[in-house]
Amino acid sequence: MSDDERRAHWDAAYASKDEAGVSWFEGTPEVSLRLIHEYGRGLPASLIDIGGGASRLVDRLLEEGGWSVAVLDLSPTALGAARARLGARGEAVEWIAADVTDWSPSRQYDIWHDRAAFHFLTGAAERAAYVERLCAAVKPSGHAIIATFAPDGPNRCSGLPVMRYDPAALAEVIGPSFRLVEAIRHQHKTPWNSVQAFQFSALQRVR
Repeated sequence: MSDDERRAHWDAAYASKDEAGVSWFEGTPEVSLRLIHEYGRGLPASLIDIGGGASRLVDRLLEEGGWSVAVLDLSPTALGAARARLGARGEAVEWIAADVTDWSPSRQYDIWHDRAAFHFLTGAAERAAYVERLCAAVKPSGHAIIATFAPDGPNRCSGLPVMRYDPAALAEVIGPSFRLVEAIRHQHKTPWNSVQAFQFSALQRVR
């Protein structure tokens, strides 16, 4: 699938459904916030939300104050929905409409957060490009919080195939520049009450 096809796919997914009509919707991203608070000690801190789309994580961080937040997503439609929801508060956010695999970071962040973007990268070259951007965008000793479907989670999402990981497999793909420091298994309940098995991994940049 080309970049244009991926963008069209995700634009259509967000344009055709309301916010709570997608399986990944969370009113409050509790596991993400718990890990962000654990590893983003010492506000002010900077965070980039990869594949953040219309997620409410940015709302919660703005409510807390002290965070410098960027949201990157392939879909301008998803980012537009978040910006419209936030109104004037969204002016404090750095909005980046880009494919993470060919994006060029212009700065570094304390926290890289990715809930359910990485697992859509099914090709080795895509994954390598992601890791290259990850290494470029995270400060020395900073952290990456990456959530993917667990080995017993779905093998497709939004009509697309995904890769499933346990924490060790994810850490191996991310490579030696990061070390795994915590892993959490999470049972995500979709808006229609089905359950999806996720794993959240926190990794620290070590080189």
